[in-house]
Amino acid sequence: MNQDIALRKERLTTPRAAALAGIVFSVLLITSLVLIRISVPTDPQDAGDWLAGGLKTVTLALNIVPFAGIAFLWFIGVLRDRIGEREDRFFATVFLGSGLLFLSTLFTATATAGGLIGMYGAAASTIVDSGIYAYNRAVTYEIMNVYAMKMAGVFMISTCTLSLRTGIIPRWMSFLGLVLALFLLFSIGFFAWASLVFPLWVLLISVYILLANIGRPRDESKEIA
Repeated sequence: MNQDIALRKERLTTPRAAALAGIVFSVLLITSLVLIRISVPTDPQDAGDWLAGGLKTVTLALNIVPFAGIAFLWFIGVLRDRIGEREDRFFATVFLGSGLLFLSTLFTATATAGGLIGMYGAAASTIVDSGIYAYNRAVTYEIMNVYAMKMAGVFMISTCTLSLRTGIIPRWMSFLGLVLALFLLFSIGFFAWASLVFPLWVLLISVYILLANIGRPRDESKEIA
C-alpha cells in the first residue's frame, strides 16, 4: 500500500507533469491574450468604444487567466523539482521569484480590467466621461505590458541559464530563449503581439519535454527535465 502511494507521488514529479502543465498554461494564456487583442484596441489611450460590443469576449478571456496561472505554478514547481540538487541557488531564487512576480502582476492586471468591466456594467454612462476608464485602461496596460512581460523575460533568462548549466533542455533552445527574453525586455510598447512570445516559448520547451519522454523508461526519463 505504502509502495503504491510512493509510486504515485513519484509520477507527479516526472518530466511529463511539467510538460503537460506548461502546455495547459501556454494554450490558456495564448487564448486569453488573442481574445483580448482582437477585442481591445492596442492604443492605451483609446476612447473606450469597444466596451459596447466586446465585453463578453474580454470577460471570457479574463476568466481563463486564473486557470492559466494555476498551470504555470504547477509548471514552476515540477520543473524546479526536476532540476533538484543541480540547481544554482542564485539563479534558482531569480527563477522562482520572477515566476511568482509574473503571476502576481498578471493577476493584478486581470483583476484591474475585470473591475473596469464590472463598473461599466453598473454605470456605463459615467465610466468613460468621468475619466475612470482612461485611468484604469492605462494602469492595466502598464502592469500587463511592462511589468508582467519584463518579469516573464527575467524568468526566461534565469530558466535558460539554469538549463545551460544542467542540460534540462537543448542548448539551442536555451539560446533562443535568451534572445526572446531580451526582445521582451526591450520591445514592449513597439509590438502589439509581443506578449505572446512568453507563452509560445513555454509551449516550445513543454512540447519538447513531452516528446522527449514519450516511451522512455522511467530511469531514463529522469535525466530529462
